[in-house]
Amino acid sequence: MKKKQWIVVFVLAAVVAALLYWGRDQILRFSPAQFVEQLRQANWWKIILALGCIYVAYVFRAFRWARLMRHNKPVSGLSLVGTQVIGFTAVALIGRFADPVRPYLVSRKTGTDLGSQIAVYIVERLFDAGSMAFIFSVVILLAPAGAMPHPEIVKKAGIGGMALTVAGALFLVAVRLAGHQVAAFFERIFGMISKKLGHAVGHKIRTFHAGLDTMRSFGDFGWVAGLSLSMWALITYSYLSTAQAFTASPELSSMTLAKCILLLAFSGGASVLQLPILGWFTQIGFVAAAMTRFYGAGQEASTACAATILLVTFLGIVPVGLLWARFEHVSLHKVAEESEAEESEIEALDAE
Repeated sequence: MKKKQWIVVFVLAAVVAALLYWGRDQILRFSPAQFVEQLRQANWWKIILALGCIYVAYVFRAFRWARLMRHNKPVSGLSLVGTQVIGFTAVALIGRFADPVRPYLVSRKTGTDLGSQIAVYIVERLFDAGSMAFIFSVVILLAPAGAMPHPEIVKKAGIGGMALTVAGALFLVAVRLAGHQVAAFFERIFGMISKKLGHAVGHKIRTFHAGLDTMRSFGDFGWVAGLSLSMWALITYSYLSTAQAFTASPELSSMTLAKCILLLAFSGGASVLQLPILGWFTQIGFVAAAMTRFYGAGQEASTACAATILLVTFLGIVPVGLLWARFEHVSLHKVAEESEAEESEIEALDAE
């Protein structure tokens, strides 16, 4: 693990320790028996439906990746499902440091260079962020009066999300039309702080520009945007279905789409710096705290729901990924190390 990654681990561990100390009273009042009872009374058919939506979303991811690389090398979307499943299994078990596994596996499977697949990865991450922000903003802005807690704050968040979506779209167009000029501009700006930082930002924008070369028509953009929005609609519904499955909690069983979208935002924010195992509990804690604080759900019900959401949306793919990796003779730790080493090598070559 790189030195900067160890720093991230230690900082986040310190944050978690501080949060545990701050919430020690709530932890002491926690009732394991009520927690188990909430799980026992849950509607598991709704939870299974939510898990099915997540599995379909992985298929959408594979078809989106195939669409993004079709001008480089046309491949079947179904042939890339395994790379997505194994890649996200690696992230779930090893942490966000395993993010390069997916482009590495696609590169190895299709015989393309890793640099081109990293470019695709950067583009798909932007579409993920844009799709999530767009759905969040539309749902919040169209929510009826009184449907959200702290509506004055939430509405501003919705407007901010829409503004970020528009800004992201404009940035995408600018990079697509004049990527090298945009990269040079931001390299100079950030270079005033640090030359190394400036070069890193410029490198990312140039890589992003190379990735956008995969979209050469409005048809390409429409397909990628449509797949992204459909995928995130499935993910959003999986959150809603899981929350509504907890029938013993009126606050959760009556969950609306507008309220659920906030849980998605909290969960997404908590997963940005996902750590192995430790990150699971921090994510459960953040989402459970949001349910208790904003919706008044009981502590045990909130924790049971948050844990199930993590299981469905993040860890549910792990058994499938491990079986798939075994079938394809892939070692998760080995490909994680190899992908990180090759990515570092590419960055070093670009720096010369």
